[in-house]
Amino acid sequence: MLDVRDVHTYYGESHVLQGVTFRADRGTVTAVLGRNGVGKTTLCRSLVGLTHARSGHIVFNGTDITCLPAHRIHRLGVSLVPQGRRIFASLSVRENLEIAAARASRDPDHATPSSGNHWDLERIFSVFPRLAERRHNRGNELSGGEQQMLAIARALVALPLLLVMDEPTEGLAPVIVAEVASVIRRLKKDGASILLAEQNAAFAIKVADYVHVMSKGQVVHSTDPVTLWKNEEIKTQFLGVPPAPQLRRDL
Repeated sequence: MLDVRDVHTYYGESHVLQGVTFRADRGTVTAVLGRNGVGKTTLCRSLVGLTHARSGHIVFNGTDITCLPAHRIHRLGVSLVPQGRRIFASLSVRENLEIAAARASRDPDHATPSSGNHWDLERIFSVFPRLAERRHNRGNELSGGEQQMLAIARALVALPLLLVMDEPTEGLAPVIVAEVASVIRRLKKDGASILLAEQNAAFAIKVADYVHVMSKGQVVHSTDPVTLWKNEEIKTQFLGVPPAPQLRRDL
């Protein structure tokens, strides 16, 4: 579904992505892990057309989207759940969702997902019951966790073929992180394709099918989640996860 080939992205003269290469398959959760500042958000922005790569190729469903404007990429079926949520604070939960849904329904060029991936408000409120309870509350009246759920729901009603999630657990309490994990598992069960950029490795390995570890603008390690979690060297060096305590063998 998504093929990223030797992508280099800059901010001015700052070389952020330095040859990123990986694949993300349809119907899977692909996690991109790394510490702050390694280029995860820049990667997300490059994928959705907000910050274009200067070289390399990003191919989505057979179409080279490297230099396409963001609205064209969105029409092809790529939706972003941005870092920091960025919901409309003055609009109600329902209005936030209706705006996103209306844009997708009015656009004749918008990619059409399979029937199992259609998201109307009724289905959204069944998956996010807290949003149903708060449907008339403005965005600035929601808790951080509720805002994150709204950001995910808003991306879903735009009917994506690929959902790009940038740091969805940032700043959330553990109980809310568990709710986000539950939502991602539900989406995966329904056949959704998700790219998850995340610093919280313990969270990501619980929901991902495959993981890529980034450092200094490059993918430095790729594997399945179980194998990654057993690799103490990679976890310590690139993810900031302290090594597991060793059993004492002295008598």
